Amino acid sequence: MSNPFGTIPPAAILEGTATDAYFERTHTTLEHAGKNPHVVAEVTADQFPTGEFDVFTGIKDVATLFEGCAVDVDALPDGQLFDGGPVLRIEGPYRAFAELETSLLGFLSQPSGFATAALEARQAAPESSVLSFGARHVHPSIASTVERAALLAGLDGFSHVAAGDILDREASGTMPHALMFCFGEGNQAAAWEAFDEAVPEDVPRIALVDTFWDETTESLLAAETLGDNLDGVRIDTTSSRRGDFRHIVREVRWELDAHGYEDVDIFCSGGLGPNSIRELRDVADGFGVGSHITEAASLDFSLDIVEIEGEPISKRGKLSGVKEVYRTADGGHHVALADSDAPDDADPLLEPLVRDGEIVREFDLDEASERCLADADAVRFQESEA
Repeated sequence: MSNPFGTIPPAAILEGTATDAYFERTHTTLEHAGKNPHVVAEVTADQFPTGEFDVFTGIKDVATLFEGCAVDVDALPDGQLFDGGPVLRIEGPYRAFAELETSLLGFLSQPSGFATAALEARQAAPESSVLSFGARHVHPSIASTVERAALLAGLDGFSHVAAGDILDREASGTMPHALMFCFGEGNQAAAWEAFDEAVPEDVPRIALVDTFWDETTESLLAAETLGDNLDGVRIDTTSSRRGDFRHIVREVRWELDAHGYEDVDIFCSGGLGPNSIRELRDVADGFGVGSHITEAASLDFSLDIVEIEGEPISKRGKLSGVKEVYRTADGGHHVALADSDAPDDADPLLEPLVRDGEIVREFDLDEASERCLADADAVRFQESEA
C-alpha cells in the first residue's frame, strides 16, 4: 500500500483536494458563471484585541501551500504573539485560492495552539530545562509539528526521533519503565549500569527512580551505582499515587544532598502543566511536558473576504475593509484600517510572505524562537497567563 496509515498525501494538500466540499462546489459554480473577482481575504481569530495573547506559527507550511498560486500573501512573522485582528492577508483572484482555505487554516490553527501551550510551560519555569514529551499523544504524522512548536516556544528539547530527523535536532530522553521491568525488581542497579555502558557518551545519564521502590531509595541507589557518571534522576510519578509531589521532590533533594550528591539533578515528568511546574521549579531542575501541549485547543482561525473589487465587504459579525495590526511601544496589539494613520511609536506586524506565487521570506527556527520569547516579554505574556 502506498499510504498504509490512511493519511492525506501532500499532493492532495497542494492540489487543493484536501478541502471542504463546499469550496469545490463554489469553484465549480463561479467557473460556470464566469466569475473570478479580485478579493482581499483575512485570517483572524478575534476581530478586536481581547487582552489574551497567542503564538502564531505554521506559516512555513502556508508559504509552501501558496507557492505557485497567483496571489500575494502577507502574514505575521513566525513566532509573533498576537491579540485580535488579522494574522494573514491574501489578495488575488478568489478562484486561485478558494480550495486552499481548509488546509491553510489547519496549518495555522493546531501548531499555534501547540506553541501557545508550550510557551505557557516555558514561562512557568524560565530558568529550568523543559522538554516536550507529547508526541505520543498525537498522530505520528504530525509529531514534528508538535516538536517544532515546542522549540519555537523556547523549550529545550523533545523526545521524538523522526521529528528530530526532520528538524535537524537530536531527540532527548533516556529510559522508560519498560527498561526497568525487563531487568526486574531488585535489579535496578543492573539496568542503570547496562544503560551507562550501552548508550553514547553524549547522552545524559538520567536514571528513572520511581519504578519499584520509594523515590528516595531508588535515587540514592542510582547515585551509588553510577557515581560521577550520573547526571540526574527522573521522577515520573503518576497522578494516581502522586500525593504531595513537591514533598516527594524535596525529600529526594534533601537525601541526595545529605549523602554528598549535590550535583545530581532532579527531573520531573508525568502530566505536568504550568501550575504544577511553578510549584516545583524551586526544587526540581527540569521538566518533561506532554499532554499540556498536545491537548491544547486549536486556535479558532477563520478566513473572511473583507474587500471585493476594491470595495469593503463583510458578513455580519465581522469587520469589513483591509486592516493592519501593530505592536505598540507599551507592548499592546493595535488593529486599524490599513489606510488609516498608524499609532505613534508602533510597528506594523504583517510582512510579505508570497508575491505572485513566489515565496519571499526565509524561515529560521532559532530566529522564530528568539522572536517568540522576546515578544512574550514585550506583551508580558507570563503575567497574563500566571
